[in-house]
Amino acid sequence: MFRLILPLVIALMGIAGGLGAGYVMKPAPEALEAEKPECPEPEEMIDGAAVPVGDGQSEYVKLNNQFVIPVIEDGRVTAMVVASLSMEVSSGQRTLVYDHEPKLRDAYNEVFFLHANAGGFAGAFTDPVKMNRLRLALLHKSQELLGNRVRAVLIDSIMRQDN
Repeated sequence: MFRLILPLVIALMGIAGGLGAGYVMKPAPEALEAEKPECPEPEEMIDGAAVPVGDGQSEYVKLNNQFVIPVIEDGRVTAMVVASLSMEVSSGQRTLVYDHEPKLRDAYNEVFFLHANAGGFAGAFTDPVKMNRLRLALLHKSQELLGNRVRAVLIDSIMRQDN
């Protein structure tokens, strides 16, 4: 019986000793505040240039032109979808969005075409599940190109015209 209790007592003493040492050695809260280094404005690299991330505020940037997406079934265009998008970005990033708009439009077209080919614009295409899937895919592509300064992609309007 003593062989079973001795290891347990030693383990409990080790744990208690570690907790006690941690409590005694813990620095005062004032010391922790004094040790914090002054951090510069966070930056990300885009196309080889450092760009500030922002101040935590948001602004909305409307993309200039609509997106026109063909819906193809059995090798024929059966409908056209027209969508307008805006982006929620960190404050001060409007020019960055417009500077990268051609890349964004190309990436968004890829997302729209994949969504259309997967049946995303068939039937009740404004179903919340389908729309959220599309928004998340657009946001993912945006963040691949511009980083976390893109907070959301907003679908301002979307319309389907059947042939």
